[in-house]
Amino acid sequence: MHFNRRFASMSAEAFIDDVVVRGCDARWLAVGDDFRFGSRRSGDVDLLRARAGSGGYEVAQLATVTEGAQRVSSSAVRAALLAGDLQQAQRLLGRPYSISGRVLHGAKLGRTIGFPTLNLRVAHKRPAVHGVFAVRVFGIDEKARPGVASVGLRPTVEQSGRWLLEVHLFDFAASIYGRMVRVEFVQRLRDEEKYGTLDQLTEAIRNDAAQARALFGSVAAS
Repeated sequence: MHFNRRFASMSAEAFIDDVVVRGCDARWLAVGDDFRFGSRRSGDVDLLRARAGSGGYEVAQLATVTEGAQRVSSSAVRAALLAGDLQQAQRLLGRPYSISGRVLHGAKLGRTIGFPTLNLRVAHKRPAVHGVFAVRVFGIDEKARPGVASVGLRPTVEQSGRWLLEVHLFDFAASIYGRMVRVEFVQRLRDEEKYGTLDQLTEAIRNDAAQARALFGSVAAS
């Protein structure tokens, strides 16, 4: 379902009839204890249960999950990611945060400055992470490959407003366009910045790569 104006204005009753019953032919629903749906969050677990008989489905209500004293929720995960607290996000998710996608053709600018990149489309208009990160990439070799990645708008080289995930893998130059990979975020290094020249951008990437290499070296040593 695309979250557009029509979908956002759908009543809770219409959501049950059009999406849950006719659209999905649902037989069993599992929802959290604070689950809300429909326009103005008018639907809840009680409404789902009240319509279960006529809709031909069953409803299971799941208890709240906590990590320490904090309630685990998508909002809490997003807040941790926006703050650059990848460790907290990992505690809430039960795994490191990652983005998956197919490697796309890009402008090939990275090759000209000595830092070729894998380019992945960012589907969301407001991605949960933004900046420069040390990363591991799965889906290329048997083991994850380390690298440095940028999630942002590339303000130094374009003004399109298009979000992109660019990953520079260390000691890697093979062509893997179309390959499905998973980029796991290890540590946030800095904010995205706009530089006056390509030389300044290149120097910043060189420093990012050195910092990420040092991080992965310290992890391997420990």
